[in-house]
Amino acid sequence: MGGIDLVTLIIIGANVLISFKGFNDNVFFDRYKFQVAPINSGQKERILSSGFLHVDMTHLLFNMLTLYFFADEVIRGFGPSKFLIIYFVSLIAGSLLALFFHKDEPYYSAVGASGAVTGILYSAILLRPGMELLLYFAIPIPAYVLGIGYLLYSIYGMKKRLGNIGHTAHFGGAVGGYAATLLFDTDLIFTSTLMVILLAIPIIILFVMEKMGKI
Repeated sequence: MGGIDLVTLIIIGANVLISFKGFNDNVFFDRYKFQVAPINSGQKERILSSGFLHVDMTHLLFNMLTLYFFADEVIRGFGPSKFLIIYFVSLIAGSLLALFFHKDEPYYSAVGASGAVTGILYSAILLRPGMELLLYFAIPIPAYVLGIGYLLYSIYGMKKRLGNIGHTAHFGGAVGGYAATLLFDTDLIFTSTLMVILLAIPIIILFVMEKMGKI
């Protein structure tokens, strides 16, 4: 991998600056975080602004490192403009899915770039299905295994309400990244058919479970 692309630096910089503002200003943090009641009352900007706030440095660092590792793959495949579209489509899709699943929970709140970053991860896997990752920095695993496993865990987390984690936003972000990537490169349906099907499995499972009232 060469030098980090300017558009990735801008996104990381925006996340860092806005997150640090939120770390030091509780009023600002509370005003722009994702929260169901204010969004339903008309503060729609929270759908976007919450994606640039983080709970703490660990949360911010994890998301920005993940973005750093996968952004270049998407930029190489589509260019900076479409990368930005995928990023923001994924961010908004994550917030909208969270709003859908938590619409009757007025105090439900969340922050973080995880939805957008998960969308970039899913896009990168679609573009380079053979990509491998180092688990614990030592064990090579196919990236698609991580992607599918992560979404299956997110379904479990949504069902069991595990931890203070926006599992729904992660999932929505993956759906956004998946859909936007296939819209930008429909040939992937034919050239990477197996990967397209495999990555769709957790998405189908989630919506089947929702229709059946299992989640």
